[in-house]
Amino acid sequence: MTGPLDGLVILDLSRILAGPTCTQLLGDLGAEVIKIESPEQGDDTRSWGPPFAMDANGNPTDLSAYFMCANRNKKSVVVDLTDPEGQKALFKLAGRADVVIENFKPDGLKKYGLDHDTLCAAYPGLVYCSISGFGQTGPNREKPGYDLMAQGFGGIMSITGEAGREPMKVGVGIADVVCGLYATVGILAALRHRDATGEGQHIDLALVDTQMSWLINQGLNYLTSGNVPTRAGNAHPNIVPYQVFETSDGYVIVAVGNDSQYTRFCDFIGKPDWATDPRFATNTARLSNREILVPMISEVLRGLTTTAVIEGLEIRKVPVGPVNTLEGALRSDQAAAREMTISMPAPQTGKGEVELLGNPLKFSRTPVSYRCAPPSLGADTKAVLNDLKEGD
Repeated sequence: MTGPLDGLVILDLSRILAGPTCTQLLGDLGAEVIKIESPEQGDDTRSWGPPFAMDANGNPTDLSAYFMCANRNKKSVVVDLTDPEGQKALFKLAGRADVVIENFKPDGLKKYGLDHDTLCAAYPGLVYCSISGFGQTGPNREKPGYDLMAQGFGGIMSITGEAGREPMKVGVGIADVVCGLYATVGILAALRHRDATGEGQHIDLALVDTQMSWLINQGLNYLTSGNVPTRAGNAHPNIVPYQVFETSDGYVIVAVGNDSQYTRFCDFIGKPDWATDPRFATNTARLSNREILVPMISEVLRGLTTTAVIEGLEIRKVPVGPVNTLEGALRSDQAAAREMTISMPAPQTGKGEVELLGNPLKFSRTPVSYRCAPPSLGADTKAVLNDLKEGD
């Protein structure tokens, strides 16, 4: 057994990041993922570089770092969607699959006979997941949906960044990634229903919908109060002090989550009277007097080193931590202990392997598996399509 989803077959008609994030996760859990790519260039992200994995002669391959981040444990099959023979092959593959996932514009696959109405009618047990920018309904259903546009429309950019500065996107394609996670949850729920009843179904998922869903406390702050949240940099809208502070040699994160932690924090910085001052004694009071308290804390911490702050607060059980670079994070002892970077054989590269981010799920009985590195374009076309012919 290669994982809890061993035996499931996923026909992956998605590209870029949201769909591939979902199907890579399903693949890590043991599912067989057949990734369909266009003959011309394959998944758009293959060309989103540099950096690229290099071949033995030092030339870039079609494996960009961006493509590799979401496409391990997959078979790459090249099919021309405009070719009737290609359409027939995909129709047959859908009949062998448990799940079809796609991220074309609404109704974009109808002209090929690969839309959800057609395939779900032909295969009643099929789970069909559609990811689009704005979903299958609504006035914006025809508009394209890239991560940046979803972050803009869905509101997260309006609360990200420094006060008085331009709206800021999150540093990675977070709307795509979270949408991919929602897709995974939806697919697994639909498969449970299928296994219990024999009924497949269509899952309609939108980047913008999922982005709005993870506005969480900020979204509820607005819905509850009617006040529109604004950008506040690294400060928390509901907790003080809970932000990044400058030290004498860098930056440190202080995340005081309750009043007892705040008392211990004040003890560390040598200001015990700040814990009993009625302006700051409770989190509600600290929120009301944020503009007074935070500059006072900042002045003290700027006189201390990052190491001193971290060590002093850790002893007192006050949440504190560094602001790591990616090197600091991915090369840390913690990342190594948790296997958050992995190396996989990749014969098409000069080094013979690629280094990837690991899967965070740790199962006690059905661990994730890393069976194959991100594939070159069309690497599995002959094998998959020949197997399809033999099965006729």
